[in-house]
Order: sequence, then structure tokens, then C-alpha cells
Amino acid sequence: MGIITLTTDLGSKDFYQSALKGSLLSLMPNVNLVDITHEVPSFNISYAAFVLKNAYPYFPKNTVHLIGIDSVYSENTKYIAVKHRDHFFVGADNGIFSLLFDDIPEDVVELNIMQDLKYLHFPLVDIFVKAATHLAKGGKLKDIGLPVAEIEQKMLLHPVIERDVIRGSVVYIDTFCNVITNITKDLFTKIQKNRDFTLYFRKSETITQLSWHYNEVQEGEKLCLFGISNHLEIAINKGKASGLLGLHLGDIVRVEFHP
Repeated sequence: MGIITLTTDLGSKDFYQSALKGSLLSLMPNVNLVDITHEVPSFNISYAAFVLKNAYPYFPKNTVHLIGIDSVYSENTKYIAVKHRDHFFVGADNGIFSLLFDDIPEDVVELNIMQDLKYLHFPLVDIFVKAATHLAKGGKLKDIGLPVAEIEQKMLLHPVIERDVIRGSVVYIDTFCNVITNITKDLFTKIQKNRDFTLYFRKSETITQLSWHYNEVQEGEKLCLFGISNHLEIAINKGKASGLLGLHLGDIVRVEFHP
């Protein structure tokens, strides 16, 4: 039984998500479908890449990850399938793969599956489904496309690093309204060098201590920690940090390290 995960911006209100799953089950009735998320903001490839990047390593080898973000028909966009670290990925070559991987993927093919004209505006339920089920059944990349040397490149906003300061930004807000920044644990540790620090955000909010878990402070108190994504998070114990602290995607945070 193959595994196919789904990461899309289709939401749950309309019939699109059901149409996608029905198309997959029609070609592979015994497939194990796993929803990663269908609540990606429309066309937001950086958001989708962050979610999938932190989810896919937990799945078994040879899992197929179908990505339905900004995948509508375009003459200028290729549809590709990728093998990387014993996982397969199918999606539009719109830059998401450059955000998803830290290194160059092992094998990439441009899909040459014949488009069914009645699904021209919705290749997700046609070309993507055919590619994903082919791979989930143990098929080879070479049977569904031709090798390509390069993928579309997009650049994430990286933290600005000075000797004693890291300037980062908010890149994700989860269901619990925890605020996740683009400052990784490795970067923080490298610049910190065992020094004390102050985390600044908004105009006057500060945090001066890392926590190991969310309930290390009193309920309603703010904290920062490195969560499962290994990115610096700002949270409130049993509270909604983004709303209560007024933090939004793109907001700047600053970490200053003290002698």
C-alpha cells in the first residue's frame, strides 16, 4: 500500500479537495492518503514549503508528496516530479522546491504525461494524480518525464546577522497562534556563544530567557523556545501569542547578545 500526502491551498469549503482525493482513489483504490494541510493561503508557496519541509521527514521512505499550490495551467510553468532523500514530490515548478530543500534534489523530471483537455484548468486532478499514483505504485521517474538540470529558484528572506545581533522576521503562525521566526537554532547557537540575550519585538516587548517547553512559565505569560521546527518561536502559555502580542507574518524580531 503506497502513501500519498496532500499539501494544497484548496481549503475545506469547496468540492476541489474531494475531487482530488476521488481522482487518486479511482486510480489507486488502496492508497493511503494523508492530509498534511489544505489550508495554505492561496498561492503562498513559502508558507506551503515551511509546512511540508517540517512534515515530510517523519513519513516512511518512498512516500509521495503531492503539492497543489499555484498549480493552475500556465504555458510558462513546468510540472515536475522529484526524488530527494528517498521521498518523491510532485508539483509545479514555481519555486516551491527551491524553498523546500536545503540542497540540490537528487533526480528531477519534467512530467510528459498527456493532459486530458477536460481538466486543462485543473491539472491537479489529472497530471499530478497520474504522476503521484504511478510513483506510489513503485513506478520510475524516467517513465513519466524527461530529466531536467535546474528548477525554478525563489529566495527566502534570511536573517540579517551582525556580530552581536540577529534580525529576523515572522515566517509562520500556527493553529495555536504561536509565532515562528526564520531564526534557526543552529544560527542562534552559533552567534550566541553561551552569552545572555534579549529578544525584542513590537516596540517594547522583550524576552530574556529560552524555555524548554510551553508550560515552563505561568499561564498567560510569554516565552520563547525552539519548537519542533528548530526555529525560534514566540508563544504564550495557553494563550494566542500572535493576537495578544500583535505579531503578524513579516514582522521584524531582533535578538541582541550581551557580553
